Amino acid sequence: MAVAPVVVALSRSGEPVAHRVARALDVTVHGREGRVERADAFFPNALTHVAALFASGTPVIGVCASGVLIRAVAPLLADKTAEPPVVSVSDDGAVVVPLLGGHRGANRLARQIAEALGGVAAVTTAGDVSLGLSLDEPPAGWVLGTPDLVKGTTALLLSGLKAQIGGDAEAQAGWLADLPKVVPGEPAVFIDATTRPPLGEVLTFHPQRFALGVGCARNCPPEELEGLVMGVLAEAEVAPGALKGLFTLDLKADEPAMNALARKLGLPLRVFSAAELEAEAPRLQTPSDVVYAEVGCHGVAEGAALAAAGSAAVLRLAKRKTANATCALAAAPEPIAELRGRARGRLAVVGIGPGQAAWRTPEASRLIAEADELVGYGLYLDLLGPLAAGKPRHDFPLGGEEARCRFALERAGEGRNVALICSGDAGIYAMGALVFELLDRPPDAQGVSEAAQRAEVISAPGVSALQAAAARAGAPLGHDFCAISLSDLLTPRDDILRRVRAAAEGDFVVAFYNPVSRRRRDLLALARDILLQHRPADCPVLLASSLGRPEEALRYRRLDALHVDEVDMLTVVLVGSSQSRLTQLGEGPRMYTPRGYAAKLDDARRSSRTMPRTSPRPPSRGGTE
Repeated sequence: MAVAPVVVALSRSGEPVAHRVARALDVTVHGREGRVERADAFFPNALTHVAALFASGTPVIGVCASGVLIRAVAPLLADKTAEPPVVSVSDDGAVVVPLLGGHRGANRLARQIAEALGGVAAVTTAGDVSLGLSLDEPPAGWVLGTPDLVKGTTALLLSGLKAQIGGDAEAQAGWLADLPKVVPGEPAVFIDATTRPPLGEVLTFHPQRFALGVGCARNCPPEELEGLVMGVLAEAEVAPGALKGLFTLDLKADEPAMNALARKLGLPLRVFSAAELEAEAPRLQTPSDVVYAEVGCHGVAEGAALAAAGSAAVLRLAKRKTANATCALAAAPEPIAELRGRARGRLAVVGIGPGQAAWRTPEASRLIAEADELVGYGLYLDLLGPLAAGKPRHDFPLGGEEARCRFALERAGEGRNVALICSGDAGIYAMGALVFELLDRPPDAQGVSEAAQRAEVISAPGVSALQAAAARAGAPLGHDFCAISLSDLLTPRDDILRRVRAAAEGDFVVAFYNPVSRRRRDLLALARDILLQHRPADCPVLLASSLGRPEEALRYRRLDALHVDEVDMLTVVLVGSSQSRLTQLGEGPRMYTPRGYAAKLDDARRSSRTMPRTSPRPPSRGGTE
């Protein structure tokens, strides 16, 4: 899922150019607080903000010195095949430099920006400069069939050898026309433009002229569908790279076999409604009244292939089938430019940690950047800062958790990419469990619609409040621990107190979530009194409030001195076990819970004191040992 670039403006001198770039690309501007007057979002620190964008997979266009961008992303560089483009633009717009990701869109972006500004794209990639194109970045509608041969082929062309273009799609490969052509009798570098599978050690490009339509029974074995598809491609002599995508009926969007096949082939899965497929009925070769009675169209595989390939397409292979699967292949006369059909829809349940951007995982940032829209409690969406700029957001109040999850699932069921934003970890006292509970219920039992149940749901871990509190404290979770919510809105009080007693008797370190509310003030005091029956009065307690935010506060108390009035809903209460300790360091007190290493150290010390002393070995009087 492509992520739109962000233009970063650091100064008033570059602000006009930043907005010109944003208008040319139809993207947002992020501006440095106090230094830029107008922007879609503002940030306080350039280095951390650019690093966060880069980590999320967002292409960065910085109207600033190249060095700023280099310093920001340098610690994150790891895999050039997966990193987003980074482009710097001078404040006057005269020079545009693709710094990273030249063959992943940076060179193209640089040329596009330079054209809009009337500047110069300072492209330094050898292939672009000498050959006029990047062999590992074919144009839309084409894919590289033999990526491992690009480097060697480019080196041969740069050394002076000429290209010989061949293959059944040579006439459509006009974008290769500027390569130096071989003269008969001279040694050549062979390049194939073909829809057929690659032959030997030949750099091969595939035009995406084919659409693969598939259908299957519910819970079709993945190997059965894969075997059918690979057999069809072999029969038609079509390479998987020549496919634009995998296409089917929307009722099959969540079919495991289809999603597994799409992942294996590296293809997008797109779906059509029954009405859209029925519009293709006049072009079907094997229409079926049985299929129509079951799903509302006369053909799934053939209809999906034709709908995806366009009005000028024809069936290359009509429907082939096995006991549980069907498949058809449609061919277009030219590379298919538009990816038709809609996506399955995805709900990413994202935990953003306590709120500090530095504690947000790169995966969480990436899923937020990829999302079409954001859903969540308004405060949590605000904590995203510039990462949420330009995205539609749907704010829900506290108490609206069910409506929030239901809305997010239904939007995903319509084919959107939705991020449901939670604080901490989405699976710990947050929305993750409610999402799956709604999915587990049928529509007539207060569940979500069948369309929503077909959406993809993924969860991204976040830094939980108990982890953040423990890290700030030292290592209080060094031994067995548990978490208990003291909210009785959804859990009976008797169950809460039963769990507190079990934790007390088990001598667990306990993290109390939702310790108090405006109307509920007594459960924390009851929990304290139960714990005091099983651990010493001076057992250390940490009160951690507003973790990761400017107003963060850490306070240590004895268990017998824990008072409810010191605690609010933004506080996590960490109560140590009978073994937990406080130690005083130069930075202040630190809390930890030993795991048992002290006993081993004490045993070693005692052993060293009781071992008999031995005399040093006398030196050798000669000879060898």
